[in-house]
Parts: sequence; C-alpha cells; structure tokens
Amino acid sequence: MRVLHVGAEIHPFVKTGGLADVIGALPAALRRCGADARVLLPGLPALLAVQREARRVGTVQPPWQAHGGARAELLEGTLDAPTLADVPVILLRHDALYARAGTPYGDGSGHAFIDNHRRFALLGLAASRLAEGLDAQWAPDVVHGHDWHAGLACAYLAFARRAAKSRAASVFTIHNLAFQGLFTRGDFNELGLPPEAWSLEGLEFHGQLSFMKAALHYADRITTVSPTYAREIQGVELGSGLDGLLRGRSAHVSGVLNGVDDAVWDPAADASIAARFGVRRMAGKAACKAALQDECGLEVRDSAPLFSAVSRLTEQKGLQLVVEVVDELVARGGQLVVLGSGDAALEAAFRAAAARHPRQVTLRQGYDEALSHRVFAGSDVTLVPSRFEPCGLTQMYALRYGSLPLVRRTGGLADTVVDCTIEDLADGRATGFMFERFEADDLRRALRRAFTLWRRPREWRAVRQRGMEQHFGWDEAARRYLALYEQALATIA
Repeated sequence: MRVLHVGAEIHPFVKTGGLADVIGALPAALRRCGADARVLLPGLPALLAVQREARRVGTVQPPWQAHGGARAELLEGTLDAPTLADVPVILLRHDALYARAGTPYGDGSGHAFIDNHRRFALLGLAASRLAEGLDAQWAPDVVHGHDWHAGLACAYLAFARRAAKSRAASVFTIHNLAFQGLFTRGDFNELGLPPEAWSLEGLEFHGQLSFMKAALHYADRITTVSPTYAREIQGVELGSGLDGLLRGRSAHVSGVLNGVDDAVWDPAADASIAARFGVRRMAGKAACKAALQDECGLEVRDSAPLFSAVSRLTEQKGLQLVVEVVDELVARGGQLVVLGSGDAALEAAFRAAAARHPRQVTLRQGYDEALSHRVFAGSDVTLVPSRFEPCGLTQMYALRYGSLPLVRRTGGLADTVVDCTIEDLADGRATGFMFERFEADDLRRALRRAFTLWRRPREWRAVRQRGMEQHFGWDEAARRYLALYEQALATIA
C-alpha cells in the first residue's frame, strides 16, 4: 500500500510540538510494516538544506495565479537523519511562500503569516496532484493529512475523485481541534475549488473559511491521537464548535494512540543525558538528577523530589495551576524545573517563583531538545496538568525515563497513566498520579499523594519500574492505521 503523509513539520529538523514527532516516526513505522509510506512537506529552508539526492517530480500551479506566475516544484529525496534514512520525503518548493524566517506558521514574534491560506492550500493541492498521477513513478493509494495545515488535501482530493482523476482515499488526523485554520470568505476565492465547496456541507464555518472543517467533511476516515480525545471532541466542551459535525460522522471517527520513537527516546542509549540507565540498572538515574540540579542552579540533594514541566506555557497546558501550588511544593521539600516558553504572564510568574526560591525553582525559557531529555532523565515527577490534551507525548517520555507523570484525567493522559490509588498500587498497575477537576486544589491533593509515595522508597521504585516497562511504540499504531487505510479504500471502491 502506498501512503502519502502530509504535514507542516518533522522531527528533528522543524518542530514546534508533538506533530513533528508523529510525522518523524509514523511513516518509518509504516514502512517497517510493509507499506510504501512517504511524506509531503512545505519546502522550508531547514528542510531543503538537509534533503539528499533530490529528484524533480513535477510542478504545481498555484490556483490564485492560474494564468502565470511562479510554479511550485516538487522534489523527492531523503532527509539527512538516521531515523528518516529510509523514508522518501517530497518537499514543495516555492520560495516566495516558504523561504522565510520563523516557524512554519509565523514570524519569530508569534504572528501568523498573512498568506497562510495560500501556503497550506498549495500543500493540500500538491497532495491531490500526486494522487492524480503527477509523478509517473509513484502515486499514493491513501493521502493521510495531519492537522489543519493539510486539511484542504481532503477537499481537493474529494473533487478530483468526483472528476475521475484519482481513486485515492483520504485519512485525516486531528492533533489538536482547537487550531482550525480559519480565514476569510475572500480567501476561499483563491483556492481553485468549485463554488459548491463554500457551504455548510463544505468549508464554510460561521461565515469563515475553515481548513479543519474541510478535512472533517471530506475525509474518508477521521482519526485523533487518543481514544479518549476521540470521544471528548464529540461533546460541546471540547468540540470547538465542530462537535455536531463529528457526531454526525462518528462512525468514521476513531482514536489511535500516538507512540514514542524508541530510537530517539531511550535512556539506555541517550547521548544527551549525564549517565545512561535502564529498568534493570538504575544507578544512572541518580547521576542524571544530580547533574540536572547542578546545571539548573538547584541545590544538589537526592532526597528532594525533583518535579519538572516540559511544555509550551499556554492555557491549554495548565501551567497556571502549577504557579498556584509552587510555594507549597517547595515548602514540602520539593524542587521544580520548568522548560518552556509562551504566555508572558506565565513566564513572569515562574521567574518570580525562581526569585523567591533560587535554589529550589528554575525556569529555562525556550525549547531545547537535548535539555528536555536531561530534564526527563533527571526529574522524579513530570507535571502535565493540561486543561485538555489530545494525546500528549510528554507523559510517555517521562514514563520511559523513570519520571512519574502527574497528570489531569483528560485525552491521551487518561489513556496512558494509571493513578496511584490504593487499589491500583495493590494490583501492581499504578504508573503515576492523576487528578480530575481543572482546579489548583485537585492538583494539590495529587501533589500530596506524590510526596507520600516519595517517602516510601520501595513502593516508589516499584511504580517507577512499572512505568518504565510500559511500551508505547509506533509499530502497533502503524498496524492500526493500516487497517484504517483498508477501510477507507473499501469505502470508495
């Protein structure tokens, strides 16, 4: 089976969140399962710089300049990374659209590019053109789009099928429904789609153009990145205004839990950490903790439980709850390392906490991939108090590195962590700590249970070992996606 993944970022070269980890790992897992999986990405400078043995596949005419102007070029090669060595990657090169500083979505100040509707419409159109046979050597049976940036691929492909130009199926994965790719009615006129696409049964969403809605309406199969999130988004609270559409398509909606790339996240082979360790030889964990405390200017003390948060500092991630309890955490003898950036008020609050407790709390602003490995390896507890969390990879990385996750019961967090209740401790199932309501008092109660377990070293070690033994590899997810692809193809046969 030939599968084309369409997205905006890929680990390790372009990353703003977990989406990059998925696109960097899932296609390789599918290839291990026998599928011919490839990836289509915007031709960002960071990707063009590491593409090897590029083959010119063809060109795509931007629909807003149908009678002239620069055409986009499709280049297929591989990216210079061991984890991607066997994955063909197609880059859509159009320098006027993609050769810019900043993230894939906006400038360095956090402002979205004003022509993002063009930048990501062209990506979707290129996916459809490949499914229509643009490349004489290879065409996908399935186009698999990821998040709103690839949403129009499903729409373009649906209309190509109606015109008998393609027989490919489409699968679309929601990584975060809250980000929907909303633009104006005037922007729709530049997309080259037929007028009928602008309707309630199409791309129109409360008078705006929605790339996300395009995918949810036209995709043959819809997936999310955890089973719990697949149920949550069909309700009003987390449906972001699209819950009615999702309920109407519930027979085609399912959740497939994300995985962890064992080649990247393995404490027994990680060159980024102070000392390597594993389930059966844990001495290196203590060395990693001491090294992290020293690196972050904290008191080097093994007896202090070291809490961490590796996260974007946004309302979704719930770090405002941590701000409310940080003084109590320190008063109980704990320490805290925060790695991340985002909301200015949250950044200021953590800087103030670090000033109040200079040897117990630290904020490392920004994102540092190697440091994130050291934080997971050196910390005892990883805080993930999200308001909502489609899947979350942070808690999976934490489990792998022996840092017990403390999470809110939502989305993928609920699917991957077993709370340290009396019953689950007795049954040998517990792997972390969980709280229910998005309130500081609920987080405080979970923190108290973490400190109580910390004072019972034998039980703590048993829970830590059980967490490290959890397996969230990509191969099982790949097999589930292959089954979904077969279902999608059967639907349109």
